[in-house]
Amino acid sequence: MASPPDKSKTIKLERYNSYIRRVNSTKLLNASSKLLFRATILVALILVFLFTFNYPPLNSSPSSNNNNNNHRHRLLSSAFGGGGVGGASWEKQVRHSSTPRRPNGMSVLVTGAAGFVGSHCSLALKKRGDGVLGLDNFNSYYDPSLKRARQDLLSKHQIFIVEGDLNDTPLLKKLFDVVPFTHILHLAAQAGVRYAMQNPQSYVASNIAGFVNLLEVAKAANPQPSIVWASSSSVYGLNTQNPFSELHRTDQPASLYAATKKAGEEIAHTYNHIYGLSLTGLRFFTVYGPWGRPDMAYFFFTKDILQGKGIDVYQTQDGKEVARDFTYIDDVVKGCVGALDTAEKSTGSGGKKRGPAQLRIYNLGNTSPVPVGKLVGILESLLNVKAKKHVIKMPRNGDVPYTHANVSLAFRDFGYKPTTDLASGLRKFVKWYVGYYGIQPRVKKEIPNASEQPEDSA
Repeated sequence: MASPPDKSKTIKLERYNSYIRRVNSTKLLNASSKLLFRATILVALILVFLFTFNYPPLNSSPSSNNNNNNHRHRLLSSAFGGGGVGGASWEKQVRHSSTPRRPNGMSVLVTGAAGFVGSHCSLALKKRGDGVLGLDNFNSYYDPSLKRARQDLLSKHQIFIVEGDLNDTPLLKKLFDVVPFTHILHLAAQAGVRYAMQNPQSYVASNIAGFVNLLEVAKAANPQPSIVWASSSSVYGLNTQNPFSELHRTDQPASLYAATKKAGEEIAHTYNHIYGLSLTGLRFFTVYGPWGRPDMAYFFFTKDILQGKGIDVYQTQDGKEVARDFTYIDDVVKGCVGALDTAEKSTGSGGKKRGPAQLRIYNLGNTSPVPVGKLVGILESLLNVKAKKHVIKMPRNGDVPYTHANVSLAFRDFGYKPTTDLASGLRKFVKWYVGYYGIQPRVKKEIPNASEQPEDSA
């Protein structure tokens, strides 16, 4: 006869089994918690990664924003095996665009190629057989869609624009590693006189730091390229001598924009003196025409007149009319190309100067100042619309009341001679404007077909 089970042992066994179950349950819970914790951390890291790559710092400028975007683009292309900056496909595009199609043709890096003057010059150079590579950061100072439209036009003519910033040193070095540029046409800049009061840092970042960065890369290149770059008539500032000559004072800037352009001229002198870079500065006088900049008076006057909005026409503090030496884009392009054609070779090698190098500065203007009131009158006639004018005193925002270019030096050295009067130039601009924006205004029928593509600037 079997002995009855020991209740105490049974109770202990049940407690032991219960303990084991609790331990296993706890281990399973801990394992699940660890797995959930790790998954949470992974998701958080991914979100931080995506946020960092999609949102720039809150205090960054349009220039630095685009620099960040380009840096992110290269990192993502490298990480995911894309054909971005530095890839084989990218290098092929860079080389193809930069290769001259004529004997002894130039290979030109055009900065600001999606800009107004840059797009016109790029097409003029390409049309005659030079190699052209563009560089632009497509910042949002004005509507980037206009820059993209210019980019599309250049692309149709086999001109490739690298999207990047002047302050992106690795990108600039990469470009010079891929292509031995003979020339640089440096037109990229933060433009506009009045905007400097809102965002002064953008002018320093682009017009000074960006220019220095470009010169640093150019000085180390072998061979060093010759450089033609855009200064501005704004450097004459408070000068009262007329017409403005390259021999006049330029040490009294009236705006931060003017000050940064004047700083560029002094920086150019330094790099020419120390490193043997061949540098030619061009002081542009109020350039206008098809594919122009929306922040320019002739452009937004046209827009506002067609929309029936009022326009502000400035007078000086003593009641005189404000006047500008309006220069048509085709004339400016001829000046830029002439400066490139007569630019001597740089004398340095690998950052070391071998001898004296060419250093020049020229006015590129129209030589015929026109009161802004007359500009409005021409637009009224072309658009067949009466403007709602508000005549007001010019605010103290850095604008100067009068500009007038003496271009005898540019004529002597490379045959620069403007040929387009304001009425003819505005007629071409209006024809482009109404076509580009698809507007059906009461434009006079006698307006002839105008240049709708910058290539006609050659």
